[in-house]
Amino acid sequence: MFTGRPYTMWRYAEFLPVFDEKNIVSLGEGWTPILPLKNLSAQLGIREILLKDESVNPTGSFKARGLSVAISKAKELGIEHCIIPTAGNAGGAMSAYAAKAGIRATVIMPKHTPSALKEECRMYGAELILLDGLIDACGKKAKQMAAEIGAFDMSTMKEPYRLEGKKTLGFEIAEQLNWRLPDLIIYPTGGGTGLIGMWQAFKEMQRLGWLTGKLPRMVIVQSKKCNPMIQMFENGTVPETFIPEASIAYGLSVPYPFAKDLIQQVVLESNGTAITVTEEEMEKGIEHIAVTEGLLLSPEGSATYIGLKKLIEKDYAKEDESVLLFNTGSWFKYR
Repeated sequence: MFTGRPYTMWRYAEFLPVFDEKNIVSLGEGWTPILPLKNLSAQLGIREILLKDESVNPTGSFKARGLSVAISKAKELGIEHCIIPTAGNAGGAMSAYAAKAGIRATVIMPKHTPSALKEECRMYGAELILLDGLIDACGKKAKQMAAEIGAFDMSTMKEPYRLEGKKTLGFEIAEQLNWRLPDLIIYPTGGGTGLIGMWQAFKEMQRLGWLTGKLPRMVIVQSKKCNPMIQMFENGTVPETFIPEASIAYGLSVPYPFAKDLIQQVVLESNGTAITVTEEEMEKGIEHIAVTEGLLLSPEGSATYIGLKKLIEKDYAKEDESVLLFNTGSWFKYR
């Protein structure tokens, strides 16, 4: 079906919104490996545990997918200046793709973000603005600046194209696993674009007849310090008493996700669930996966492993099932 196509996410170009291939801005993103975690499977008594390792993407995270498509479409539409609020990785990704496209980039980031993520944006030539608070404060500033200077706002789910790039996760998983999806996908969820994009891809492939079996149960994992979706599932809404804090998993430090209703819809429609992990659990998880599988995961990646352990304890994850975990970024960017 895809014989002769490049092993990047652009092998699925017909499903992406860039009309002229000369406008594609690519750094070789996508087609990241799915690794079998056999030692962990034996330890936990689960038939198959797999890891989709997004840390090998350009700029070291899954954000490359969405920003490659978004910047490509910005180029196609003649946009000259893009602005983005970020907890870290999305800012670096947009800066890199904007640099390649010749588009001006402005990145708004919390002051507490690690220095490596700040320097990355500067190295790519982006204007970097640092603020107190979390990504919601950065989002408000981005919206204000976009209106004032006429830049295009690349905020998560407030433009349509980053979602389309994240959708390629679903196509890749299906193709790499020979069109048989895992029983369970555990996803570290901040803004939720990857989760929503995957589910959209699965639905598109069902309509095409490429997938005939049942779809995976989609599980979201959040940090106890910032868990608005867990609050929403438990209370029906994010309560006014909710006080979010910064997490070591910067991608999970999204206190008020714009796409919260869509995230909830995917979880419910897939018969999935939502689970919380602590900062200490994520730290211990990083160490355990390192000595067990020889892999250094980001805190978000570790969160999916800790989430699986809790799902086994709850008898939600069964021993005869196939489980896919996600590592969304490189451990080296969190130092």
